[in-house]
Amino acid sequence: MAIEVLMPALSPTMTEGTLARWVKAEGEKVAIGDVIAEIETDKATMEVEAVEEGILGRTLVPEGTQGIAVNTPIAILVAEGEAVPEAGAVKPSKPAASAPATQTTASSGAAPTAQTTSASLPATGTRIIASPLAKRIASQKGLDLSRIKGTGPNGRIVRRDVENATVQGATVTPTAALAGASAPTSRAVPHSSMRKVIARRLSEAKSTIPHFYVSVDVELDALLALRSQLNATSPDEGPEAFKLSVNDMLVKASAIALKRVPNVNASFTDEATLLHDNVDISIAVSIPDGLITPIVKQVNQKSLKEISKETKDLVKRARAGKLKPEEFQGGTFSISNMGMFGVRDFAAIINPPQAAILAIAAGKRQPVVKGNELAIATVMTVTLSVDHRVVDGAMAAEWLSAFRSVVESPLTLVL
Repeated sequence: MAIEVLMPALSPTMTEGTLARWVKAEGEKVAIGDVIAEIETDKATMEVEAVEEGILGRTLVPEGTQGIAVNTPIAILVAEGEAVPEAGAVKPSKPAASAPATQTTASSGAAPTAQTTSASLPATGTRIIASPLAKRIASQKGLDLSRIKGTGPNGRIVRRDVENATVQGATVTPTAALAGASAPTSRAVPHSSMRKVIARRLSEAKSTIPHFYVSVDVELDALLALRSQLNATSPDEGPEAFKLSVNDMLVKASAIALKRVPNVNASFTDEATLLHDNVDISIAVSIPDGLITPIVKQVNQKSLKEISKETKDLVKRARAGKLKPEEFQGGTFSISNMGMFGVRDFAAIINPPQAAILAIAAGKRQPVVKGNELAIATVMTVTLSVDHRVVDGAMAAEWLSAFRSVVESPLTLVL
């Protein structure tokens, strides 16, 4: 009996997605657990596994189609030898929300849009085998994938092939030139699903949450000295080796401050303010399509070494598009660190439903007054953005005072 394959919900917040690629072709056999397609969600490209067996009789949605609502029919499975009926004349498969899915290892970024896919085909119409990320990069750079040699499995074009072609400049041709068009003065880069979701959520956060900002200067010299001492105790290699970053220590300092001023570790709802017992800190990580916030959970119960190792693992997998939904959805407090870019100060937008986010700027050597003496210290400016419905100015200042106290007397981090 023919069965409709529905667009699955691959995360609790997913309402629509982009069909990046059909892994199975029409006429191919499909077994339960086989990967049949790649779907781009708001945070990653994921593989969709079949929950029924049969023959992929017809695909109803072409590759690159955006904005496909959850539970929309995308293909029809039939039994061997069975005629393929029209869409809508067959029963749907098992509920899409229950379909198993794993994040794809073929791509570390967002899937291509419909424009990207078509721009990636040569004039002859021959299908190009390329990862979603490779197609997107090629489209953004105006490169012709038909002139790029793939080094991935079965000749698949992957990210490194496109980047190498960009550097060499000899194996690619601008797609506009192929079409006989004159060079444009500007170009439109279609929004990925992630970029659309980021735009929507940030607009909602900034327009619906009454933001309030408090800044303070913090001296880093004692923390930097402790970091050097701790890193010196690490073995050069092996499972016990570690290398603490300043950010690792600031994450721990934030957790301690949140336990001292627990009303900042909160969320606003229409019915009540939720005060969280655990400190789960979301860390802003830049990826090609925007920002993702992997979560270090229960920071208040972890050592600096544990925080460091977990953070490095989360950041690595975030940039490879391999985080599970529960690893970036949730959290009770956020940190955005742009110190590595030399930023003097900035204010971050709150990540709802959290009530606060800490913006960390660069540490710089500058004159400071200590007592009646002039001295030189490494100083950074941090800005706490708070939801004024939950946290008032005095509480925000109290939290920053606790944070500064921990950073400037950092032995608290290891006690």
